[in-house]
Amino acid sequence: MNRDLSDYRKSYEQQALSENTMPTHPVEFFEQWFKEVQSEGSIEEVNAMTLATVNSQAQPQARIVLLKSFSKEGFVFYTNYDSDKGRSMESNQAVSLSFFWPNLERQVIVLGTVSKVSPAVSDAYFASRPKGSQLGAWVSQQSQVIASSQQLQDRLEALKKEYENKPIIRPNHWGGYVVVPKSIEFWQGRPNRLHDRVRYRIENKNWIKERLSP
Repeated sequence: MNRDLSDYRKSYEQQALSENTMPTHPVEFFEQWFKEVQSEGSIEEVNAMTLATVNSQAQPQARIVLLKSFSKEGFVFYTNYDSDKGRSMESNQAVSLSFFWPNLERQVIVLGTVSKVSPAVSDAYFASRPKGSQLGAWVSQQSQVIASSQQLQDRLEALKKEYENKPIIRPNHWGGYVVVPKSIEFWQGRPNRLHDRVRYRIENKNWIKERLSP
């Protein structure tokens, strides 16, 4: 018998979160949490995050992408510029990122503005990718309707021959984005659903910390 979804329950009891011990800049705390999740070791893709966008028809859409770098300047990921998400970000630069790390009962939500990274940054990252991934960026017309998966395989084999003995350059339709945060919320699961929520928000170029009710 299938389990009733209303019966799925968990008491979060591992840790607590105090704004008094958190650093001034949220990215410093994000880095601390990120390293702790990495060290715990049970999550294979610690850098997996949900990217939420809103298109020109005001339709929200969310999908998992991979964080490739972060700093106080923002959170960087790479994708096809002509994809659904690329077109959405072209028309509406307001986006959200969320990370869920159940091994430590944690969640992070980033609200910010997205823009493309420089071509030089995209080129450098593209050059570091495995050859198969580089070819895949050329093969896929992401989000477009195709006749079959064989269409992709045929295109891949043709490109393998074309680039057999020469470097693969980055296609113009593929590259990086950076999300510059305006707020970052840290969520730590706590007993009785009285979770700890601390939000940093930017105000006059300074980060303000505030505790939110669960």
